[in-house]
Amino acid sequence: MDTPVTPAVAHTDTASRRDFLKTAAAGTAWFSTLGHHGAWAAGSDAPEKKEVKIGFIPLTDCASVVMASVLGIDQKYGVKIIPTKEASWPGVRDKLVNGELDLAHVLYGLVYGVHLGTAGPKKDMAVLMNLNQNGQAITLSKKLADKGAVDGASLAKLMATDKREYTFAQTFPTGTHAMWLYYWLAAHGINPMKDAKVITVPPPQMVANMRVGNMDGFCVGEPWNHRAIMDGIGITGTTTQDIWPEHPEKVLGTTSEWVQKYPNTARAVTAAILEAGKWIDAGLQNKLKMAETIADRAYVNTSVDAINQRILGRYQNGLGKTWDDPNHMKFFNDGAANFPYLSDGMWFLTQHKRWGLMKDHPDYLGVAKSINRIDIYKQAASAAKVSLPKSEMRSHKFIDGVSWDGKDPAKYADSFKVKV
Repeated sequence: MDTPVTPAVAHTDTASRRDFLKTAAAGTAWFSTLGHHGAWAAGSDAPEKKEVKIGFIPLTDCASVVMASVLGIDQKYGVKIIPTKEASWPGVRDKLVNGELDLAHVLYGLVYGVHLGTAGPKKDMAVLMNLNQNGQAITLSKKLADKGAVDGASLAKLMATDKREYTFAQTFPTGTHAMWLYYWLAAHGINPMKDAKVITVPPPQMVANMRVGNMDGFCVGEPWNHRAIMDGIGITGTTTQDIWPEHPEKVLGTTSEWVQKYPNTARAVTAAILEAGKWIDAGLQNKLKMAETIADRAYVNTSVDAINQRILGRYQNGLGKTWDDPNHMKFFNDGAANFPYLSDGMWFLTQHKRWGLMKDHPDYLGVAKSINRIDIYKQAASAAKVSLPKSEMRSHKFIDGVSWDGKDPAKYADSFKVKV
């Protein structure tokens, strides 16, 4: 079913993984040849905190955080990243807010929700960088597919003719997966707030819940969509890059208070993870080594073949269709995957307003400017020798043909026919 992988990375036994991790750790020597960047590791610019705990959820897109640590890139910038495996997004939120975690691989919309008090306790937050773009999907159950629902249009047709309660899962109420799911359903005339039941499920539990019939579909990050296909319980209805090509996904998030207290550490960690993302995207072998590393029990805890196809853009929908997707998950993309565009943050706010998570229009641009720490990112990009885009805003066309450029967010948020 999967495209064969080279024998060197196909093994999944513990001993071979351990051997690889030793080899990966030796990559530190390679990075040390690149040298320090002047005063970044000493003097007044030295990181205030030498060891940082970064929370992550078991998903493919935690990879740049993990690889920055495993390859020793973090030490090049004078810090030590301790990746900390977490069970759920609410757990990540709580540990960020109370200071148990320094930073986290976290949902874009979670950070914005906490900042505005729409996702639990209100606290000023910060986004230091995007960790990746693209690479999530919406999975429909095999039972739905057997009835003809294999994409948005056929799902809408089935829901209109076969009347019952349809249940769909996302991973956090203000998060990216909720917004991708809602946008996709609405683009096909399905109101997620009126025509379906929406539940929240932690990413690693999606497949198990679908297996026992708790949901008709879910939106989650990889490798759990491909895992559902491998296990014969689901099919890919759409990818999120088909909803919004080159969309932002996870971010490196923390509290505003933490950045204020440790600005040099924030810059150093951002630079290290930027460089790790660059390493991942540099070529086939690096991606396969990354898949081998994060498949380990300490990280995503799945088989390598659940990860390594879709990170190369090799997709299948579980019904015999295969394709190569140029908009697969990217961790660097010449820096375009990582820049915290203000318009991206504002878009999430427009959708929070659309779906009733906020009663009133916020100061869209003001909120984005206060959360997205472009100042820290630019310093980190300079340290990691990463180019910057010409603008802090960008424009896109979505699956429904509607364009977003960040220029009139209130008008945009109010323009949708399908809303709460």
